[in-house]
Amino acid sequence: MSWVVRAAVVVTAVLVSACGGGDKPAEAARPVLVTRAGDSAATVVAFAGEIRAREESALSFRVGGNLVRRDVDVGAQVKRGDLLAVLDPGDLRLQAQAAQAQLAAADAELGRARADLARYQQLAQQQLVSRSTLDTQKAAYQAAEGQARAARANLEVARNQAEYSQLRAPRDGVIASRQAEAGQVVAAGQTVFTLAGDDGREVAIALPESQIRNFSIGQPVLVELWNAPGQRLPGTIREIAPAADPQARTYATRVALRGEGARAVELGQSARVYVAGNGRRAMRALPLSALQRGANGRNTVWVVDPATRRVHATPIRTGAFSEDSVTPVDRNNRPLLPATSPAAAQ
Repeated sequence: MSWVVRAAVVVTAVLVSACGGGDKPAEAARPVLVTRAGDSAATVVAFAGEIRAREESALSFRVGGNLVRRDVDVGAQVKRGDLLAVLDPGDLRLQAQAAQAQLAAADAELGRARADLARYQQLAQQQLVSRSTLDTQKAAYQAAEGQARAARANLEVARNQAEYSQLRAPRDGVIASRQAEAGQVVAAGQTVFTLAGDDGREVAIALPESQIRNFSIGQPVLVELWNAPGQRLPGTIREIAPAADPQARTYATRVALRGEGARAVELGQSARVYVAGNGRRAMRALPLSALQRGANGRNTVWVVDPATRRVHATPIRTGAFSEDSVTPVDRNNRPLLPATSPAAAQ
């Protein structure tokens, strides 16, 4: 029987005719309620999220010390290279001075070793000293040269550490949070500020583990701000974490906002992300009430021919079940799309 039907409707009752004797009048036809077998509605799911910066940097000093000055507050707009905070540079400057003195001593030792080597080379040419004595002086000169290079490198490190007492913005952005105050002793690597870069705005959401295969990177979504109901901004799924959170069993996901939408949001705003269809195509769905058990135990539906208004039983293959519908499938268990779906009736 062909799966293509001009118009398929599902009836909620079966026309029954009496088959009694001549003394009983035939039962009158009863009106029935019919429903046209339609496509399954595209599923739209919503996830709560928060507006975040695409790049968020935890800023910290590369050396430890006493925080003597903080020049910015939360919410301040900063440019790359702006001074944010300063550590007490006293000890670091003293270390740089000590390294400078060590370099001076190493350079003096190198000069003496160079002069000794020159004298011993002249004496060796006159055969007044042995070859082994000359080799000893060459080794002493090379050792002094190495110590001078090491002292110079130590001085560069000390100078860098003195500069590390100043915390500067690595890029343009806004100070999103502050974790330290003036007068506090901070360790190297301890977060002092969190900088939200100006490179873009995104929505951070969490996708459930049970539906993660229905989402993909690049999938279009709509974003609705909590303070702007009804106004939906276009976006795409930019990033999906490869592993689920061990506690919540959800996948951290970032939704990128495009065009004007990225400039219409503020950090920390609450938002709702709508994903239409979960990335699946709409399929023909039949009401569960239309499914019957036919011959040989096969699933059957009653189909109404709109031209003749007669019903006939049609066996079908069933796929996924929902709360109130079932999806018909072909012989390869692939869902039937609207153009190839069977007509069904109860």
